[in-house]
Amino acid sequence: MSQTDLVSLRRRLHRKPEVAWTEFYTTASIVDELDRIGVDALFVGPDALDGEKRMAVPDDETLAAALERAREAGANPDTLAKLEGGYTGAVAVLEKGEGPTVALRVDIDGLPQRESSDDAHLPAREGFRSEHEGQMHACGHDAHATIGLGVLERIKESEFEGTFKVLFQPAEEVVGGGRAMAESGHLDDVDYLLAIHVGLDHPTGEIVAGIDGFLAVTQFRATFHGHPGHAGAAPEEGKNAVQAMAAAVQNLYGISRHSDGETRVNTGRVGGGTASNIIPEEAFIHGEVRGKTSDLRDYMWTRAQEVLEGAATMHGCDLELTIEGEAPSATSDEALVDIVYDLSENVDGVTSRMRRDDLGGSEDATYLMQYVQERGGLAAYVGVGTSHPGGHHTATFDVEEATLGIGVETVSGAILDIAATRP
Repeated sequence: MSQTDLVSLRRRLHRKPEVAWTEFYTTASIVDELDRIGVDALFVGPDALDGEKRMAVPDDETLAAALERAREAGANPDTLAKLEGGYTGAVAVLEKGEGPTVALRVDIDGLPQRESSDDAHLPAREGFRSEHEGQMHACGHDAHATIGLGVLERIKESEFEGTFKVLFQPAEEVVGGGRAMAESGHLDDVDYLLAIHVGLDHPTGEIVAGIDGFLAVTQFRATFHGHPGHAGAAPEEGKNAVQAMAAAVQNLYGISRHSDGETRVNTGRVGGGTASNIIPEEAFIHGEVRGKTSDLRDYMWTRAQEVLEGAATMHGCDLELTIEGEAPSATSDEALVDIVYDLSENVDGVTSRMRRDDLGGSEDATYLMQYVQERGGLAAYVGVGTSHPGGHHTATFDVEEATLGIGVETVSGAILDIAATRP
């Protein structure tokens, strides 16, 4: 694909962002491109992932509405039929003779974020602002999908020898899709895995050969079930679920941090009750814990469960606890970092390079990295800088479009070098 083609495709995806497990139009558009390019094997929907390992899947009504919206937008009905029930995503495979199996993972979902309509915002000014009000590609996954397709076409046209796979993964933003794709079987024979992300506060032209510092994360929903009562006439008859929730929030933030490294806790969304004169019988917390390592995350999660259970017991409530998203920590392998760093020096548009940098957040590509590494393979997470005018997950986030070509050249070049050198 030319730079013009890359820009056009990315803008088309940007117009129709879809949040986790509703990436129907996005997946269908990717499949259309894969059919155009021509691949040796294509796995879509349930064939692309382990459906039982999906996390944070929306309810049936939400999925059905998003599917219908994609149908009305002109998405291929045959592809949509394979995606029903929220089985989004795809895996494309090129077979090019004897050699290693190299994979590239790109994520494809958007965020529940309203996009800026200000003319200073390029997508609004140029007419490719989100058409799905309240949803937006505010983290660059439209660029990731585009780069993945560009790399696939470049590898197909190259002298690459071996097997090349591109994994178009849904539901990264809720850390709900990585495990389902990691355990799909498509990674069982992978020798080398690359994952990518644009931006991350690195400017256009800068390449980070290995991103590290992933915080392992567990996202949860805690629901407290109490008993209603008249707040004026008989308050003693109620079991106040909001009291249990409030005690839990206070005490979650009181969990002792760990001396071995960074730990985090957050109660991002809470609620409960129905009226001021009714003892509330139900309340909830949407929260998360994180750790510098998976062990530190596990420490925080164990303590969080104790706090939640204690708060429920203190106020005579029952606790319903569900993990909604989860991802481990991971580290990029030095041998792949070396290849990406050395190769990027000669890529047009690359003006600066870094060997490594810390993410400081969480990402479920770590499931795929860990899966490959535990089976003797190597993995690295590559940063492709873009000078975004707004921060990630904000209404004014955008991808500088020169990034697309730089990403394709860097990643495809690295894949060719990996296959040639087999580190």
